[in-house]
Amino acid sequence: MKAIMVQGTGSHVGKSVAVAAICRILASDGYSVCPFKSQNMALNSYVTAEGKEMGRAQVMQAEAAGLKPSVYMNPILIKPVKDTSAQIIFMGKVLRDMTASEYESKKKIFLSRIEEIIKKLKSKYDYLVIEGAGSPAEINLLENDIVNMATAQIAASPVILAADIDKGGVFASFYGTVKILPPKYQKYFKGLLINKFRGDKKLLDPAIRWIEEKLNLPVVGTIPYFDDIVLDEEDSVNLERQIEQKRGKGKLKVAVIYLPHISNFTDFNALQIEQDIELTYVKKDYQLKSIEPHLIIIPGSKSTISDLLYLKKTKMADTLISMYRKGASIIGICGGFQMLGGRIVDRHQAESSIQSVSGLKILDTTTEFFTEKNTSQVEFELNRAALKKRCRQETFKGYEIHMGKTHSTGYLDPPFIITKREGKKAGQKDGCLKINRNSNNLVLGTYIHGLFDNFKLKECLLGYVAALNGISLNLKQDTSYEDFKQKQYDQLAALFRKNMDIDLFYKILNDGL
Repeated sequence: MKAIMVQGTGSHVGKSVAVAAICRILASDGYSVCPFKSQNMALNSYVTAEGKEMGRAQVMQAEAAGLKPSVYMNPILIKPVKDTSAQIIFMGKVLRDMTASEYESKKKIFLSRIEEIIKKLKSKYDYLVIEGAGSPAEINLLENDIVNMATAQIAASPVILAADIDKGGVFASFYGTVKILPPKYQKYFKGLLINKFRGDKKLLDPAIRWIEEKLNLPVVGTIPYFDDIVLDEEDSVNLERQIEQKRGKGKLKVAVIYLPHISNFTDFNALQIEQDIELTYVKKDYQLKSIEPHLIIIPGSKSTISDLLYLKKTKMADTLISMYRKGASIIGICGGFQMLGGRIVDRHQAESSIQSVSGLKILDTTTEFFTEKNTSQVEFELNRAALKKRCRQETFKGYEIHMGKTHSTGYLDPPFIITKREGKKAGQKDGCLKINRNSNNLVLGTYIHGLFDNFKLKECLLGYVAALNGISLNLKQDTSYEDFKQKQYDQLAALFRKNMDIDLFYKILNDGL
C-alpha cells in the first residue's frame, strides 16, 4: 500500500521510462504493482478491452508490471486538436473539446475522483508507481495542478526527481526545480535520478556530491543513454528526430508519411525491428522522392481534414499519387484510409469547420464524420483470397479508434472481416483493397490499428508487396510483438538495476514521507 512518484525537471526527461523500469523491477521482485498518471497529453492513445481510451505511456507501464491496461491508470487524457484547444477524455470516454483556459479553470473538479481512484488502487496493490507531467515548478500552473504535487499529496507519496543530462544543465535543473517550489512541496522530494548519461561517470561524481549537499537529497541512480531497447513512444517528440533517418538497410523500402497531427504511430514499431525492412518517416515531398519507396503508409491522424489539406499544400499528395501510378503500393490506416477516398464529409463539424473536402481519389470511397467516436478492441480474419493464400493464420487482433464511417462507391471487396468487437460476435467487413496487376502494386485502407503487431499478418502484407516488386523478404521477428516487448522490459529493468542504488530506492519507497 506504498506509493512512489517520478516527477521531472521538464518534459521528455525520461519519466515514463523510469516508471516502466520501476514497475518491472518491483514486479520481478514479487510485488503487485500498478502504474498511475492522473492526466496525460498525447495523440498516441490506446483502446482497452472495455473499449475505453487511455494514454500509451501507462499501457507500456502496465505491460511492464504484468497487468492489463485500465483507464484507472490514466483517468484524464488530453488530445490536442489545435494549439489552443483539445479533446478531453475522462475515464476513457470523450467529454468534449475545451480551450486551454477553459480546461485550466475546470480541471480541479476532477481532483475528488482522482483521490478515489488512488485510494482504490493503493488498497489493491502492494505498490503504486506514479508519473508526473512536465515540471512541477511551472509557477503559472501550480495553483490548479492536479498531476504533480497535488497527486503526490493525495497519494502521500515520496518523489524521485528525474532530469535529462543529455540536454545539459542537469544540476541547475535539479536545484531550480526544488528551490522554486514552496517548502510544503519541497519535503516530498526524497531522491534524484540522472537520465541519459554518456561518458565516464567518475567525471560526474564531484557534481553529484555538490548537488546532494546543496539539496540534502541523494542521487538514486545515473542511467546511461541507450538506443538498443525498443519501447513504445507516447508522443512524437522522439519521432521528430527520426525524420529522414532510415531504420535498417533492408530490401523493402517503406516510407511513413509524418503528418502534422500523426497519431498511433506505434502501429509501425513492429516494422522497425525487422532488418529486411528499411523504414523512414518523411515530412517533405523531396524526402519521399529521394527514397523511392516500395510501400507508402499514410498513418492515423487526430485532424484528418487538416492533414489532408497539408498533403495537398506541400505537394506531398501529388508526389504520392505519382509514385502510386508508377508502382508504389499504399496502405492507409484510419485517417490515412479516409484520405485515400474521393471525398470526406463533415457536415456535423465533428472535426473542423470545413464541411466537405475532396480526397486523394485513389480509392472509390466516401467518408462521413459523426460526433460519436468508435473505440474498441477487435478480432478479425482475412477476407480476400489473394491474402489468404499467403497466410494460414485465421484470427488476428487489433483496435479501432476513429470518428466517421467509410463506404465504397465502387466495387472494392474489403480485405478484413471483424469477427469480434469487445469480445462479442460482429461479422462486419472492414476496409478496401485494390490490387493492380498491370503496375504490380496494391492499395489497402483499413480502420484497424495494430496490424503489424500480428507477425503472420505483417509477413503476409509486406511479403505480398515485396513479391510484387520481385523481392524475397525474410522477416526474422517470428514471435509475437507482445513477446518481443516483454523481453525489452526485462532489459530495461536490468539496466536500471545495474545503475541504481536499489537498496536506497527501496528505503525511499518503504520509508515514505
